[in-house]
Parts: sequence; structure tokens; C-alpha cells
Amino acid sequence: MNDISKTPKVPAILVGVDFGLPHFDRELEELGLLAQTAGLTPVVRLTCKRQAPDAALFVGSGKADEIKELALLHGAQEVLFDQSLSPAQQRNLERHLGLAVNDRTLLILEIFAQRARSHEGKLQVELARLQYSSTRLVRRWSHLERQSGGIGMRGGPGETQIELDRRMIADAIKRTRERLEKVKRQRSTQRRQRQRRDAFTISLVGYTNAGKSTLFNALVKARAYAADQLFATLDTTTRQLYLGDSQGAGRSVSLSDTVGFIRDLPHGLIDAFQATLQEAADATLLMHVVDASNINFPEQIAEVQKVLTEIGADQVPQVLVFNKLDAVPAEKRPRVLQDKYELGGQVMQRFFVSAQDGQGLAELRAYLAQQALTDFTPEWALDAEI
Repeated sequence: MNDISKTPKVPAILVGVDFGLPHFDRELEELGLLAQTAGLTPVVRLTCKRQAPDAALFVGSGKADEIKELALLHGAQEVLFDQSLSPAQQRNLERHLGLAVNDRTLLILEIFAQRARSHEGKLQVELARLQYSSTRLVRRWSHLERQSGGIGMRGGPGETQIELDRRMIADAIKRTRERLEKVKRQRSTQRRQRQRRDAFTISLVGYTNAGKSTLFNALVKARAYAADQLFATLDTTTRQLYLGDSQGAGRSVSLSDTVGFIRDLPHGLIDAFQATLQEAADATLLMHVVDASNINFPEQIAEVQKVLTEIGADQVPQVLVFNKLDAVPAEKRPRVLQDKYELGGQVMQRFFVSAQDGQGLAELRAYLAQQALTDFTPEWALDAEI
């Protein structure tokens, strides 16, 4: 994994356009965190309002001129948009500004590429980046408009370089999909083995940087990588979870830490990470981890629910775990550590915990042990009935 902390920081301008949607981040706080995670240094944050994107320059020519002036003034080398840009908009902006222009989608892909460690994770990121690149060929290479067909040349008569490159990327996508399918089959075999053992499987899900990995380490006494940054963990890690009574009854309990979600998570990443996210869809219980100290937690919960619906995990039972209680101001902390929370018309159990200092973990463990024993008949009891 690249150590971006040791690489020079690239000065960048952050741009967000308010189209009247409720989740607009006026301070561009999350985009700033993503930029810093990817090795960029935000030097200017610029927001504007529009009813609809400009077809050519997304923000319009006037605002594009303003961005160009700010870039010259602050020495910015890159412009980063909080929304997704079309290939044509990206190309036009780069020509107009004379700078590299990227969007939120590519930024997330770059972070995933830096963070992927396992063979499976690298394959998943590679697939997502190939899918993204296949739509951007027209802006990335100036030679693509030249003809390269004819006698003695690769490809048919008159076939353009862009068509050849598209075919090459399509072949790479096909090969990567086949390799991922093999990984998916292996994971499926592992899950079937756990199901045969009647294992109680718990998957940690939640918005990125909600503290899932820290909670995972606290519950299973592991040393999985955890940091106060976005997408610290990409690869699924599964460990046995000791809950006392449930193990005494003969039931195995496992806990999996999965990749975090974020607003506007690129669909290519959701598709590519299907093998990893399938852990959540096949789990017995989802432990939905929420950053209790973040004032935007309702929007973050909604984003997680949206992704869970996309991967077919929205029907899996959930328990809400409001983490980072230690970061909540004393006057705003709850009086009780366990209560109910209504989500999507369903009333769920909610626990307030601090994975950092251990507060509330005993109550959470007791609840998980109780759930693990629900509707479970140990093998010795089945033998006695026979």
C-alpha cells in the first residue's frame, strides 16, 4: 500500500454545486477529507448554485473563469468536483482551465487503489477502475482520434485507436471478472461451510470512518488496521467472536468487518465489491455502526441503507451501534446506553458504545449472546430427540 503521508501534497481547488438536493455539503467537508486521504491539499473551497449542470462546463463559463483565476492565485495544480462529471465535461474543463480536473468518483477509486491490500481487494478495484476508464478514453489520450488501420497495422481497415483501446479494456474487464468469479466461488464455499455448522454470522456495516474496525478489534481482540481516516479498511476480515453462553451451547459465532460506505459510492465499486459485500447479504445479523459524534448521522444512516438495498441485504436483521460515545459532548450524551430507534418503519435495538474506551460493550455483548441463542438447537439436543 502506498504511504501517501510521505508523498508531496498536491494543492487542489474543491468545487461543489448546489442543485437543491438535501444532502449538499456546503462546507465540502467530506470532499476535503477524501482529498487529504488521496494525497491532495485543499487550498480553496468554492460552492455555487445552479438549477441544472451546464452541458459543456458543468459550472458554466463564468464560474469556470473564476476557478481559473483562483488556481493561478493559489498555485493549485488540480480541480476536484464533489459531483460526477461526464467525460465531455471533464475534457472541456481541462482544456478551459489548463489543469487536471477530476471528480468524486475518480477520487474514491484512487483511494481504494491505494488502500487495497489483498488479492481480492486489488482485483475488485482494478475492475472498477477499468469500467470507469472505458468511458474516459476520449479525454485521456490525444492520439485516439488518429487512424491506425490499414495494411500491416493491428486491427481492421480504418479502425481507430480508440476502438482498439476500448477492445483492449473490454478484454481486461472480462479477464478480471473471471478472476473475481473464482474468488466469489471460494467465498461462497466458505460461507456454506459456516452455514452447515449453523454458525451465527455478524457483519459490521456502516458509513466510512464510523469506527467499525476499532469496534471489531475491541470485540474480537484482533489487530485489524484501524485509523481515523476514510476507507481505512477495504478487505473483509472475519474472526471468531466469543460470547460466553452461545459458545457453551455449541454455536459458533463469527464477526466480519467490511468496507465502509459513503455518499454517492460509485456503482462500479458496488458491482466490483459484490464478492466482499455478499458477506453482509448472507449474514445472520448486521451490526450497523454509526458515528454518534457526527451531526450528519441521519443522512449517513440513509446512505448505508441505500447500499444495503442495492446488494440485497436490506432484509437482514440489524442492530444499531452508535459508536464514538467518548467524542460526544458530555451534555449531549444519552442517559441510557440501550434504547429503541425507528428506521424505515422498523423499530430496532440501539446501543451507545465507545470502542475506544470500552463503554457500553458489555451490554452489546450480552445482547449478541442472546441473539445467537435464539432459535438455535444444539446438536446434542437433536441427538437426544432421536
